[in-house]
Amino acid sequence: MALSLQILCWTSLVALVYIYAGYPLLVWMLGRCCGHGVQRRPFHTSITVILAIHNEAGQIRRKLDSLLSMDAAEQIVEILIGSDGSTDDSAAVVEAYPDARAKWIPFAERRGKPSVINDLMKHARGDIVLLTDVRQDFAPDFLTTTLPNFADATVGVVSGELVLKADASTTTAGEGIGLYWRYEKFIRHAESGFRGVPGATGACYLIRRALYRPIAATTILDDVAIPLQIVAQGYRCLFERGAIAYDRPSASTGQEAIRKRRTIAGAVQLMVLYPQWLLPWRNPLWFEFVSHKLARLASPACLVLAITASVLLRHQPLYAVLLIAQCGCYAAGLIGWTFQRAGVRSALFGPFLMFLTLNLTTAQALWDACRSRYQVTWRKTTA
Repeated sequence: MALSLQILCWTSLVALVYIYAGYPLLVWMLGRCCGHGVQRRPFHTSITVILAIHNEAGQIRRKLDSLLSMDAAEQIVEILIGSDGSTDDSAAVVEAYPDARAKWIPFAERRGKPSVINDLMKHARGDIVLLTDVRQDFAPDFLTTTLPNFADATVGVVSGELVLKADASTTTAGEGIGLYWRYEKFIRHAESGFRGVPGATGACYLIRRALYRPIAATTILDDVAIPLQIVAQGYRCLFERGAIAYDRPSASTGQEAIRKRRTIAGAVQLMVLYPQWLLPWRNPLWFEFVSHKLARLASPACLVLAITASVLLRHQPLYAVLLIAQCGCYAAGLIGWTFQRAGVRSALFGPFLMFLTLNLTTAQALWDACRSRYQVTWRKTTA
């Protein structure tokens, strides 16, 4: 019995180490040792921007200004703004915008972003398509930084870098989210240096229009499904560090949990919608897809098994130390939650709070997925 518990404890801990540290370091080393270079050079082309929105009258003009103030914006031939059942004044804002490239395309029924993208792609004329969301602003050199990658004929997708801007109002949760996002970008940069990234940053990525294939209308993670369909055709998906879109971190764990719960449920959904990607011979980025996107789904179970085994083995000194260490991490997360509730900013406890929130949210998302509770339409959150 004791031996079985020891095996269970160490298997769970090793799995956690691999998920959060081992894989990132391994893929980074693989990129350094045997990565594939990219033949970058100036690349001039026609660009279509695709933007799916729902009731964004207050933000759409700022977004259009950001798009058209970029360097190389003259290559943008059209900005297709698909209304997913909007009921506000967004149409009037777009129609009054002083640049004819901004085109309002209404869809009366609210169906979700994937359906809007599928329909807008039928209207696209540009050789390259920039897919983005309304909230983020682009750095002026975003296009001049990303486009040279497409001079390499093997590249089908280029993802930009989302930078979360912290300020005096940033909370403990925001500190943790910011650190997590920097960690996530390290992984994507390492994957890009090796073979490619199994997904893109949904707010800022470009694809070759000719490679697009319609995605399932119920797809939650369109920014994974679209790139992986292109990867499956033999093309690469890159992460371009320095091609920046700016955003703000969620103000609370509640906001972030809603977003992550939907995202994690979407990762489970991908296995249902695209089971071929679970086969190494059908998915050129199988190792990255499983290690980066799917292995984290096992993290909550590993945490529970590790602490349960440690409790049952606590009479042994080594496992008593492991139990104390685990309890310390949970205590740090609870302190971070207390600081968050009190409105106190903490860079020390924020990462622990984010880690616990991420795993709790993962467990909730798995429960959603088990009941097939996939919400394809998005909603704004304020708490």
